[in-house]
Amino acid sequence: MPEKRILSLDLAHDDGKQAKHQRLKDHLVNEMVAGRLKPGEMIPSEHRLVKTLGVARTTVRQAMAALEKEGLIRRVQGKGTFVDEDVRRRLNRGLDIFALITPETRTGFYPSLLHGFDAAASEIQHQTMTCNTGDNVDRQGNIVLQLLDKQVGGVAMVPTAGVSTPAYQVRELQRRGIPVVFCHRRVEGVTAPLLALPLRDAGYLAGKILAERGHRRVALFSTNPSPSLTIRTEGFNEGLRAGGCDKPAQLVHAVESMVVLREEPVWEALQKVFSGSERPTAIYATFDSMAEMIFLLLPRLGLRVPEDVSLLGFGGAWREGALTRRLNSVVVDELETGRQAVSLLSEMRRGLRPLDDNSEFVMELSLSDGETLACPK
Repeated sequence: MPEKRILSLDLAHDDGKQAKHQRLKDHLVNEMVAGRLKPGEMIPSEHRLVKTLGVARTTVRQAMAALEKEGLIRRVQGKGTFVDEDVRRRLNRGLDIFALITPETRTGFYPSLLHGFDAAASEIQHQTMTCNTGDNVDRQGNIVLQLLDKQVGGVAMVPTAGVSTPAYQVRELQRRGIPVVFCHRRVEGVTAPLLALPLRDAGYLAGKILAERGHRRVALFSTNPSPSLTIRTEGFNEGLRAGGCDKPAQLVHAVESMVVLREEPVWEALQKVFSGSERPTAIYATFDSMAEMIFLLLPRLGLRVPEDVSLLGFGGAWREGALTRRLNSVVVDELETGRQAVSLLSEMRRGLRPLDDNSEFVMELSLSDGETLACPK
């Protein structure tokens, strides 16, 4: 209950920085910003606040007078004090800018995520700001500080994958009343809505597709070990078994980073994989950008796609590039993900959803049309 939260405020200790009535007023404002005190909701009576908080009636009256002067509450004779119905507009202290923080912007899901985010924000007359962390957690922290300084209206974030994001980076946004929505994965220790990327399900679908086409020797090309790769690999091997293949995938770490994709390590990995007698008849690459590079490098080994080797990628449903359109990939609709992120930020900004909402929305998967899948010879 909102009343329980209000009455738990400790005003007995004097911190020497703010008067008690200002601390009570700020606490009530923060509850409104966070959505825990909703428009039209009743606030405990002055008598109740005085008795529970152990402060003078003048302290409570000063806090309430300040809130009423700013139009945040309204008093109804004989009924009580209520949060003003238009409180969200009055508390709209930040800029009408929604920021999107991503590990990169040029490959994989990210161009379509940015496009969907920008289009949805434009429809509600919000500007957008795109922030590229380069998958560097320190750079991400600096970006958050800049967004705090600009007082943006909301932040959608794809947290860094290489190093876990510390919770304090995101908590400070929420503490300032700035809504946060996570995309793809959460930050441990922070409660906020999540638009989840179903990595295990994506791996499962990819494995099942290849196995059902008769492939029994399969290679999985990805980046260096990480928790997300473990989830992908487990799902992929489960999908292989479900499709009738009992042999687990050969895991190949072709590049060091999801951000910087270099040709040399991919080429060396392909040479190694196809030098033995147990050559794979199919490859699953965990990023479309890697699948594209593999597609271009396989002819150097005298191998054709898909006649000699089937190739399956993973990326966004928005297929713009000529080479991307040729790939078969397990895809997620990142355009819709961007739109949903804006919708959630808008709901929280208007007080229709609390800042600490913990809802999870799982993105749907499908298989893109392409020319890189075939049955093995």
